[in-house]
Amino acid sequence: MNWQVIAEARRKLEGEQGTIVKDWGGRMPIALAYPNTYYVGMSNLGFQTIYRLFNRYPDVVCERVFCDGERPISLESQREVKDFAVLAFSISFELDYFNVVDMLRQADIPLLAEERDEGYPLLVAGGIAVTANPEPLAPIFDALVIGEGEAILPAFVEALREGIGGGRDKLLSALARIPGLYVPSQYPESSFQLPVERQWVRNLDDHPTTSVVLTGDTEFGDMYLIEVARGCGRGCRFCLSGYAHRPMRERSLEALLAQAREGLRYGQRIGLVGAAISDYSQINGLVAGLRRMGARLAVSSLRVDPLPEVLLEALAQSGVRTLTIAPEAGSERLRNLINKCVSKDDVINAAEMADRYRFRRLKLYFMIGLPTETDEDVQGIVNLTLSLKAHFRGRIAVSVSPFVPKAQTPFQWVAMASLEALRDRLDRLKGALRPEGIEVKADSPAWARVQGVLSRGDGCLAQALIAMRGRSLTAWRRALRDCGLKDADYLRKWALDQPLPWSHIDSGVNASYLRREWERAEAGVSTAACPPAGCVECGVCAN
Repeated sequence: MNWQVIAEARRKLEGEQGTIVKDWGGRMPIALAYPNTYYVGMSNLGFQTIYRLFNRYPDVVCERVFCDGERPISLESQREVKDFAVLAFSISFELDYFNVVDMLRQADIPLLAEERDEGYPLLVAGGIAVTANPEPLAPIFDALVIGEGEAILPAFVEALREGIGGGRDKLLSALARIPGLYVPSQYPESSFQLPVERQWVRNLDDHPTTSVVLTGDTEFGDMYLIEVARGCGRGCRFCLSGYAHRPMRERSLEALLAQAREGLRYGQRIGLVGAAISDYSQINGLVAGLRRMGARLAVSSLRVDPLPEVLLEALAQSGVRTLTIAPEAGSERLRNLINKCVSKDDVINAAEMADRYRFRRLKLYFMIGLPTETDEDVQGIVNLTLSLKAHFRGRIAVSVSPFVPKAQTPFQWVAMASLEALRDRLDRLKGALRPEGIEVKADSPAWARVQGVLSRGDGCLAQALIAMRGRSLTAWRRALRDCGLKDADYLRKWALDQPLPWSHIDSGVNASYLRREWERAEAGVSTAACPPAGCVECGVCAN
């Protein structure tokens, strides 16, 4: 055991509040792994929520593991991950698949599920990337969680209680019977679930989602996070979160204020988390209640429309200096096509409000490589951004991400833009905006295309993940070639009627609805936001 790794784990523990430490005696040990650094993982509210949920069971001890050192160990007791009965990964991003493989290799755990027996931990994975398309990881994991942990964990823990000490095949058979658990070795031979249906909770008030462990060693170190709502009814056609978390559900005002009172025991800053905080139906009452408590506010995201002035004022008074909005596309044509129904006037109004409340920085999120994008659309990003200089006196920054087609969205069939096109468009933006004093930051187009392969991949990609040595584009391309795979096969346009690698995963949204949304996009027709209740058009609320 590397004593420097142990010392670093103990240093992190000393800086935490809320750490859950349990004696192992008579308890089932579960290692909850986040395949990235401690800094990144402890910023993830979903990861913290699963940590709390597991530890609520008196007969379970759950400890955290991160991808920080040469050999992964648990934070709480500094044990090897092979000592645990279960190793559960929370995976939000496809590029972290590489870290999953690295962590297993460092822990001396066989990478393929078929190579492991009862002498190794049961390997489980969940998270939004897994829910959308588990196939690239299916040969590696024993079971994959499709949906929300709150809905699946009770039956999962009960099955572990009954079967973790017995034969692995019998346990996997039991897990395959649980709605929302995809057990590749039992599928499709098993007739328990065809297809695997995404599970989700109906009443969020029954499942508080707040910070559990607070630490300064994270992006939100001085902030107590509270999930305000889950999902989004806006229906942006590129957005995985908007489809994987349907339907949009809100927490009650009373529940949120009660959670905030608990959070204020740790400090003044309350971070509100959700796909679009400004869409919360009781935002005025929530802001007023938090301000009465003396809370200083921050938010995860804001829509340009609506942009409640009461929220903007509270953010400014809380010391927030950067206002972040996401027009996504430069032209109104393209914004309508992706169903981001925001006008130029809406964006200008947001800039004027940011200026009025003396925000020092306005940050804009855009995508390049969207379906049907033209040079005029890219120039539209330049024109829209420069036009804001007349309305906002602070610094303007632009963040650019290449569009990646995601499974379970209306754009799951479209081709991803070529590397050359993405680089050309990014260079054009930098060349036009930087001389005007606009800061431009961008995700790597080359790595975005790797993400595109993984997001729409099949089980064959597991072999490429395993074959990869080192973390470079060259190593990835070599691994694909050695496995007889081509990235073009995953990044091309797919026929609407062809079987998809994730066709056996039922997100709750009808495939016919996704096709219809893509056809409406091609026609340049937008779709209204989800109504509050009573709609069964996409299929989720009919279940």
